[in-house]
Order: sequence, then structure tokens, then C-alpha cells
Amino acid sequence: MDPESIRAADRVPHGGETDPNVLDFSANTNPSTPDGVTDVYTDALQESRRYPDDDYPAFRTAAAEFVACSDDRVVPTPGGLAAIRLAMEIALEPGDEALVPYPSFGEYAREVRLQGARPRFVRYDDLTGLCEPALESTALAVVCTPNNPTGDAIDPDDLAAFADRCGDAGTTLLVDEAFLGFTDLPSAAELGHEHVIVARSLTKLFGLPGLRAGFAVGTGQRLEALETARRTWSLGTPAARVGAHCLRDEAFVTETRTRVERERERMREALEAQFDVHPSDAPYILCGVGSRDVGSVLESARREGVAIRDATTFRGLESHVRVAVKDRDRNDRLLEALGVRDSEGEGGSERE
Repeated sequence: MDPESIRAADRVPHGGETDPNVLDFSANTNPSTPDGVTDVYTDALQESRRYPDDDYPAFRTAAAEFVACSDDRVVPTPGGLAAIRLAMEIALEPGDEALVPYPSFGEYAREVRLQGARPRFVRYDDLTGLCEPALESTALAVVCTPNNPTGDAIDPDDLAAFADRCGDAGTTLLVDEAFLGFTDLPSAAELGHEHVIVARSLTKLFGLPGLRAGFAVGTGQRLEALETARRTWSLGTPAARVGAHCLRDEAFVTETRTRVERERERMREALEAQFDVHPSDAPYILCGVGSRDVGSVLESARREGVAIRDATTFRGLESHVRVAVKDRDRNDRLLEALGVRDSEGEGGSERE
């Protein structure tokens, strides 16, 4: 990282509720975790008196199987954001330019700036349509699929075509797939291009955001750079063991995808009565509040014991909130807090 840029950097706001008495719909995490996690964690904790095996063979194999690549292409990281930073550390130098989508995850621009590089903001739904003239002066392009906070995923063919254009222009492409596991879409890891780096987070899909487990996927010289730059013992033993256990639970992943798709559609139909709802492939829904004040919507929900995400902190959004998709009971509590009914007549009553 660039020392001068660090001194000028700011923190980025995020969702996440620390009050255990408040139902948290501001963070997009699974309300369920795979069976057996507690036992695996307990056993791993007993072994944490030794340093972990820095090769992480079991974790690499499970991660590789999950995204359909060879295990020697997996680079373990303490969460998806650590994979993003690692990719930017090897791809950017001070003075470089990076294409950053908006509205999207605020950490992209922050991490670009920490490297002393300059973010150039492009509408997230326009970015993958850029051609070589717009890419030739760019060291790095970032895409997020499904995009956060809008929720729409990039068509795999469109992403592959954009990856080809990035390769022709000599631009590194970083694909953030933090929420792709909630869909059945293929990972960009399957492209196998040397200029493409994939960042994955385990903790959202498996409901363990505090565990901090993730990985990057690379090829060729960029993979060698990722592996060299990776911190030694980059995963604690509990994170590596629990992460591998979760990645192998295919039944849990299938059930989660089915539930999220079903509940997202039910919530969308209910929310459309009062909000401008953005189409989503993700475990969250972006809602425009229209002429209402975002702060009043947030405060009203919180009085009912529910926290939702203030989406005005995302670049380009001035009148939006974002709500997570949980399980049916929790989702019903959200709908009640927002004063809407679902298509089956359940949820909250209309507010006078």
C-alpha cells in the first residue's frame, strides 16, 4: 500500500447491527449455518495451539471443487475483502487507474486509493460493455456479480466477452463473487484466464461473517504473485476447518438457494406495494422510497425492532434502502415492520 494514500484514507460505512435485540436486515448473511459447524469449530480450536498448515490442503481442495477449478489455483484469505485487497496489491501501482462500478461495494474505491491509484467510476450495468479504447489506459477493472446493492448478476456470456476485451487491453479483471454462491451461475474461475482474478467470500453464504474465511482464484503469473503476497498463516485453523466443512455441504447450499429465490419473490411482490423494487438475483433487495425520507423509513423499522440498510451511502443512490432476504419467519417480521402484506395476505397491516 501507498503510505501517503493511507494517511488520507477514510473508513467506509457498512451494514451490520451489533444490538442482539434488533433483527438485522442490514447485512446480507444467511440466517442458517450448516449442520456440524459447532463440532468442527470446537475440534479445530483444540488444535489451534499449533500453527496451521500454511498450505491449507483441505481448504484449497474444498474451495476448488466449489468453483470448479484446480486446487493449486486457490489462494486462502481471511474473508472476501482480503482477497480483493490482495488482488489490488499485485495489480496496482501509485498513479494507476482502476475502473470501479457504482453504485456498488464502497470498499473497491477505498482499496484502490490505498494503493495510491485512482478510481474511475462507471455505472455497474455499463462497465462490462466497455471496449478496448476505454480499457487500454486502465490497470484494473472491478466487477461485482451479483452487484451489491442492486442485486442483479452479470450474464456469464457478457462477463466472458468483457474478460476477453480486458485481456486484449492488458487490463487485470477482478471479479467479486461474494454473493454468487446464492445463485447457480458459474464462477469466473472457470474462464481460466491469467488476467482474471476471482474473489470469494464464504461467510455470507454460510452465515458466519465473523469467521473471516474466503479465497482468491488466479492463474499463471498473477497466481504466483497472489501466493507470494499472501500473508503466512492467512487463515486460522478454525476458519480453515469450518470453511472446508461448509464448502462441502452441497445440500445446505441447494436448500439456501431454493429458499432465497422463493422468499425473495414473495418479498418483492409485497414490497412493490410501497417501494420501487429493483430486480435481484441476490439475498437482498434494493428499494427506492420515492418521496419519503430514507431516515424516517429506517427509524420506523427500527422502532419495530428491525434494522435495514441505509443505501444512500452508496454512490449514486439518494433515496434507497436495502433489505436482506432471510427465512420466512424473519421476513414476515420485516414486512410487518415496513407495514406491507405479502401475496398470501400475511405480514404487516397497511399503516394508516
